[in-house]
Parts: sequence; C-alpha cells; structure tokens
Amino acid sequence: MLRTLLDNFWTPNVWLPPNTTWDDIAPGPHKAVRYTDYRHVFFPIPLAFVFITLRFILQRTVYAPFGRHLGIKDTRNRKAPNNPKLEAAYRASPKLKQPCGLAKQLDMTERQVERWWRLRRSQDKPSTLVKFCENLWKFTFHSSNFVFGLCILWDKVWLWDIDHAYLGYPHQGVTDDVWWYYMISAAFYLSLTISQFWDVRRKDFWQMFLHHFATVALISFSWVCNLHRIGTLVLLLHDAGDIFVEAVKASKYANYQKTCDTLFLGLIIVWIGTRIIIFPYHLLWSTWIRAPMLLPMFPAYYIFNSLLLLLLLLHIVWTYLILQMAYRTLQAGKMEGDIRSSSDVSDSPAANNHHDNNIANNKKDT
Repeated sequence: MLRTLLDNFWTPNVWLPPNTTWDDIAPGPHKAVRYTDYRHVFFPIPLAFVFITLRFILQRTVYAPFGRHLGIKDTRNRKAPNNPKLEAAYRASPKLKQPCGLAKQLDMTERQVERWWRLRRSQDKPSTLVKFCENLWKFTFHSSNFVFGLCILWDKVWLWDIDHAYLGYPHQGVTDDVWWYYMISAAFYLSLTISQFWDVRRKDFWQMFLHHFATVALISFSWVCNLHRIGTLVLLLHDAGDIFVEAVKASKYANYQKTCDTLFLGLIIVWIGTRIIIFPYHLLWSTWIRAPMLLPMFPAYYIFNSLLLLLLLLHIVWTYLILQMAYRTLQAGKMEGDIRSSSDVSDSPAANNHHDNNIANNKKDT
C-alpha cells in the first residue's frame, strides 16, 4: 500500500518533462552524464546534526570567549519572585489576558501582576552573549558558503548565461563541487529548522520556519528532479544578503555602533539588490518566462515556481521591516533594534520602563 502511494506521488507525469522516465535520469556507469542520485537527498539529515554539534563546539570554544573579549556580558535577566499560582497561570498562557482577575484571586494590584509577568517573561530571554554567538555562527556559515558557492560556480556557464540552466534539461550532469554545495546548504537549513525551536525566539519565528521549510523543499525536490543548476543560483543569491543580516546583528550586540551603521547601509544595498531586484527580475523572470521557451513545461515546475514566489513574498515582508528600521535609524542617528524582527526592542529595559510609566499614568488617571 505504501509502495503504491509512493509510486503515485513520484509519478514522472508530474515530476519530469514529457516522454521522460526516472530510468532516463538514473545514475549509472554507462550514462553519458552523471545524474543526481535521489537517494542522496537523505544525506543532509545526519550532516545537519554534524552542523548542530559543530555550532555547539564553536560557541563554547570560539564565539563565547570572543564575545567576552569584546565586552559582551553573559548576564541573565532578574528572576520573578516565586509565586506558584502566577507560575501556573503563566505556563497555561504566556500572554497576560486578565490581570484584573488574577490580582483579585491573589490579593495583589494589577501593576504587581503585570510587573511579575514581565519579569517572568524576561527571565526566559537569552543573554546578549547567547544572541551574539547565534548570529556569529550564521555569519560564519553564510560568508563561507557564499565564497565556496562563488568559487565553484565561477567557471559554470549558467552563472553567466542563465539560459544554460535549462538548455539540455533533464540531461545535465552534476559535478562533485556542486554535489557538496547542495548537500552542505541543505544540511545547514535543515539544522536551522531543527534548532529554531530552542534558538532566540523572535516575532518572525513562523516566517523563518516557513522560509527554512520552503528552502529545504526546493533543494530536495530540485535535486531529485535534476534541477540543480537553477538551485545553485538561488542558494548563492540568498547567502549574499544573509551575510550582512547576521553581521549587523552581531556588531550591534557587541556595541560597535559605527561598524553596525556601516554594515546596515551595506545590508540595505545588498539585500534590495539581490532579493528585490535580481531575484524577481532576473531569476524569477527566467523561471516563469524564459524557461517555457527553452523546454517543455511539466506540473512539478509550477510547484518549484510557487515555492520561489513564496520566498519572494517573505523577501518583501522582510524588506519592509528593514526599511522601517532604516527610517528609525535616520531619526535616531544610529541603528536600533533587530533586523527582520522587533521583539528585542520591546523586551529591552527601556521599553519595559516606558511600559511601567504608562501603567503608573493610567493608575493616576483612574
């Protein structure tokens, strides 16, 4: 029954061009080119746990000591006073919905309940050093992977003429360097999908989860269907912008304000250039307009294009947040807050003090 289900799902009528079967693109010693092996799509799974382990080691031995050397303290927020009933209410729902009802039950004022709730939420927040280490790890990967991708694609004809990403498809061979580029990239995004559940949680948690899921799905399906050429271009384009995203965050946590401001300017240029200009007007244009002129279309191709459009939608949302940050930066004279998410701003001491003042003013008014 499972075999029948899999056969129906992987039918060549959906995943391959007309008049093409899985046997036609199966790797073998007598084939004219070296095709991708669908079994290798599982290779990134153990490699993802290697990345998680490597990250843990680097955070302990390199990133954390480097952060302390820069003056970043591993200080935790003050813990909320022990209150079993409030703790039970917090675990039931981290969002404070009825402070008045809880205050009456516990013979406390609303302000005391709200203050306890804020302390309880903040004690779960990671320290600045933990956030710095996370961003430094991502910066290390994206910068290394971008250089690696650029080196291996430099002599590939489809980097300079995107038509060659489609010409001759599906009979396009894969080289060892492209194989490693695909496996490493897939493993990293898979590791982020796993570790995201214990990493620093931001307001764009589900957007990032959706982004990682779409990326892993694109990498996996494009590998199985031998669409690796266009896949390498998508990976290269994404790494370029992410380098600056992580560098801006890390320099902000290290209090290198001038470096942060300079990198933020670079981020705006590179992000808009790659994600908002090159990605839709060059890459998506080629997949939607140019590709149908060069090869017969098939259902899976529209699945790939839909996932690429999903990435573009996420790019637009994050670009809006980045431009919002740029506007606030011009007003404040320096970069403040967190790229792609505003959660760190709302949880800052200044924000909490402002909230306390608002509560006090409301009490006076009543």
